[in-house]
Amino acid sequence: MPRKFDRVPELSLNSFVLGDAAARHAFIDALMEGFQYFGFIILKDHSVSRELLGRAYELSAELFARPLDEKMDFYAGPDGQRGYTPFGREHAKDAHVADLKEFWHVGREFAFASPLADIYPANKWPERPLRFRETFLHLYSALEEAGFAMLEALAPALNVPDDYFRRMATNGNSILRLLHYPPVAGDADPNAVRAAAHEDINLITILVAAKGAGLELLDRDGNWLPVETDPDNLIVDAGDMLARITNDVIPATTHRVVNPDGPNVSRYSMPFFMHPHRDAILECIPSCKGTGAKYPPIRAYDFLMQRLGEIGLA
Repeated sequence: MPRKFDRVPELSLNSFVLGDAAARHAFIDALMEGFQYFGFIILKDHSVSRELLGRAYELSAELFARPLDEKMDFYAGPDGQRGYTPFGREHAKDAHVADLKEFWHVGREFAFASPLADIYPANKWPERPLRFRETFLHLYSALEEAGFAMLEALAPALNVPDDYFRRMATNGNSILRLLHYPPVAGDADPNAVRAAAHEDINLITILVAAKGAGLELLDRDGNWLPVETDPDNLIVDAGDMLARITNDVIPATTHRVVNPDGPNVSRYSMPFFMHPHRDAILECIPSCKGTGAKYPPIRAYDFLMQRLGEIGLA
């Protein structure tokens, strides 16, 4: 690597979306450099409004404060794809204890008559908090558009058409996850953490900067590095699917959420997991083959089911 970073680089998305040719080129280079070095970058100057983010966090906290039996009316079921997944259900790959978290999944919404409506599970919408459905569908769309811009910026560095990833991810099984890490109980398993070390499954994850510290990535020297930024920024990391099709040219970086070192209070976060459509083929991009592809082609849906089984959600 030509440069050594001591923190995750912050990039202005508007310099790509609204900038001139020189600004776009600089963003493309910096994005690829940051992804190759850390598997993470931070986005500022994006189009997801502060008001929307603030309202989403308020509603998320209100949702998780509801009684457990009320939340369980919207239980997501064994695959966890839509609705509520209770505390202690999900674990990291190869972990022997569950993570200290509960979460709610919002997926893509289709019109009743859409032929795609039968492909993905239907969302589950609680009556309270008020404006829940409206807010999180709005946030879903805003984060997806930011994701498409990011993926378009990756395309030139990988020598694929600008719309390569948009075609792959349009109508994809992308998920907005509302996460709540409650205060760590005194009788919690000493080996349990809020989110054990793992890599994400998908193409990219766009994480709304969390309400509370704790996110750390494993850097190239084997050290855990805190990932912290302004609450209006977006944290973006590369997932296993992107690593697979780039032959690990862009790595999926191991990360975790550690238990609080200071006040033992709730932590909330909202990652958007950007997925391809189910029939997309994950195969090595030609420019990344080098001496040969490390992984055989696989359908996106089959890879997802394989990985969900490894973390206890299938």
